[in-house]
Amino acid sequence: MCGIVGIVGRSNVNQSIYDALTVLQHRGQDAAGIVTCDGDRLFMRKDNGMVRDVFRTRHMRRMIGHMGIGHVRYPTAGSASSAEAQPFYVNSPYGITLAHNGNLTNSESLAEDIYRADLRHINTNSDSEVLLNVFAHELQSLGKLLPQPQDIFEAVRRVHRRVEGAYAVVAMITGYGILAFRDPHGVRPVCFGRRETPNGPEYMVASESVALSGLGFHLERDLAPGEALYISAEGELFTQQCADNPQLNPCIFEHVYLARPDSIMDGISVYKARLRMGEKLADKILREWPDHDIDVVIPIPDTSRTSALELANRLDVKYREGFIKNRYIGRTFIMPGQQQRKKSVRQKLNAIELEFSGKNVLLVDDSIVRGTTCNEIIQMARDCGAAKVYFASAAPAVTHPNVYGIDMPAASELIAHGRSVEEICRIIGADRLIYQDLDDLVDACREGNADISRFECSVFDGQYVAGHIDAAYLGDLERSRSDAVQRSNDMERLAALAENEVIDLHNAE
Repeated sequence: MCGIVGIVGRSNVNQSIYDALTVLQHRGQDAAGIVTCDGDRLFMRKDNGMVRDVFRTRHMRRMIGHMGIGHVRYPTAGSASSAEAQPFYVNSPYGITLAHNGNLTNSESLAEDIYRADLRHINTNSDSEVLLNVFAHELQSLGKLLPQPQDIFEAVRRVHRRVEGAYAVVAMITGYGILAFRDPHGVRPVCFGRRETPNGPEYMVASESVALSGLGFHLERDLAPGEALYISAEGELFTQQCADNPQLNPCIFEHVYLARPDSIMDGISVYKARLRMGEKLADKILREWPDHDIDVVIPIPDTSRTSALELANRLDVKYREGFIKNRYIGRTFIMPGQQQRKKSVRQKLNAIELEFSGKNVLLVDDSIVRGTTCNEIIQMARDCGAAKVYFASAAPAVTHPNVYGIDMPAASELIAHGRSVEEICRIIGADRLIYQDLDDLVDACREGNADISRFECSVFDGQYVAGHIDAAYLGDLERSRSDAVQRSNDMERLAALAENEVIDLHNAE
């Protein structure tokens, strides 16, 4: 999960890209980068850290130009080195920078092809650099001195034929324009919008519509699966379908957890979808547990609030805020090491004792991944005097790893992998555990756009829509995502951040 943005404006776009990245910060907190273009010159700044930490005034002043792209990252592959912060750059042809959200499932074989057949060199372990070099090779092979929109679209068409997996891409061709394209299954989100100015229209592409609305752009629409959009430096917009057999299979976990509730994705309001998740979950409780003794519904902040509120309304029980969140702690399910995650939960949430004391409490979370967070939270509720603690998940049981750009842990570290609901309930220490049914989750999302026939639900059902995922691939994924590997990456990231702080102090002096 990463966030991408690209803008073609009528004046310097550095501040707008920065502001858009802060809106998309929830999609990645490990690294950030911006590159702008002024004529045939590029200005880039990227590093590990959050947007506010990576960019200082001295950096922003240098990044002039009326078009540019930006990226916020958390790593799902490769390492945590700042060398893998995006955007990436290749000099030939024309000078191309690229940022990417998703994961290429055939990146290793592609990297080999790039080296042996395309005669290009890859400097990092990032699949985004692989994708950049595939696109650059295909564009260069057309042999055009001045690339036209049709040439760029043909290069994208060839990329689709070589690349497997999920990807939403924004790229900038130095001096020519900005390109965005989406994988043929439309797994990862990307949309575009328009803003009128006295000097003419400006265009923006982004991972979520909230980045557009936050900067005064009107959402035009989402890119269709396989579609490419090109905006010339002069502000002309071109679009073309570049995939042979496109099918819209958007990632359903975007609606469960990843996206901001005020975003619209593929015509679906994330907020409304989460309301319906709460309704569906309440209906399941009333159907299977009509004589429930729930006194109060309390959400695990922040993502589950919307579903929990509608669930409480449907059950006709009180809704209360029982936990206060420390907003300066990162997301716990992507933190390496079990002990670090447990420690983080206590730092992240503080319980309001009077909302628990003597009550039968239903805690609602958006999903259960490792189970560490809910185990600690249930114990916090008991420590505050709760009589009984029930737990509900607005999503079905997460039983499989994600291969399309979400850093879900190895299958063996998923609490629901190979376990029954009763076993999970005992492990997390709840008096009762209720999961959303997958059919209900799909219905809750599809109600916003009936034209979507299938969502990407692999973390729940193990069916990978882009295909070519076998036991060998999942085995390699298991090894790369183990806690031991994540701890190593974390130490690498901390060392890089410490080095950057020393450099910044030196520069300040």
